Amino acid sequence: MSPPDHRLREEVCRVGRSLFERGHVHATAGNISARLDDGGFLITPTDACLGFLDPARLAQVDAQGRQVAGDRASKTLALHRRIYQSATRFDPQTRCVIHTHSTHCVALTLQPTGDELLPALTPYFVMKVGHVPVVPYHRPGAPEAAERVAEAVVRYGERGTPIRAAMLARLGPNVWHDTPAAAMATLEELEETARLWRLDGGRAAPLDAAQIDELRVSFGARW
Repeated sequence: MSPPDHRLREEVCRVGRSLFERGHVHATAGNISARLDDGGFLITPTDACLGFLDPARLAQVDAQGRQVAGDRASKTLALHRRIYQSATRFDPQTRCVIHTHSTHCVALTLQPTGDELLPALTPYFVMKVGHVPVVPYHRPGAPEAAERVAEAVVRYGERGTPIRAAMLARLGPNVWHDTPAAAMATLEELEETARLWRLDGGRAAPLDAAQIDELRVSFGARW
């Protein structure tokens, strides 16, 4: 008999394979988690390649972060849990977090950057992604990075512009949404905008205040 969460497990694996096959993740970089109805989580195993995930071997942890089944959970579990804890305050349906080492996003942080990864370059970036704060470099899995991301989620949410992404300098973006497919789409839009910004050499003027306000009124953009 299939486990009750088998469809979610299959969807996590489908998204991982899609990201891998299209070059959004490489080798064993990146991880995906999904929040379960009981407050626990599924998360990809440590050092797993997202292109070759086995639904039955995804790590399962309870609401306290204790592993109850599957292969050993990714070391970024603490970061994912802090994102859920902070993001659901503003977006209660947040159910998936994706972390990648996306090439163009990471490249933008190899040189000094501002508090945010990108300006309001395109309407779909504003509508589908929104503000992306940059968290200064910490080693992979560092609890300090998880706290900085959670602080950013709360800071932006309390000012009325909830975020769906945060960038770990020299490591990669974290994005979250209500389904794995929606989180993947957010990641794709973010990486494509970073690619455009690099191709342009950082010269393009961002959308102006009136253009952004039109996106707020017409599409509910959170900027």
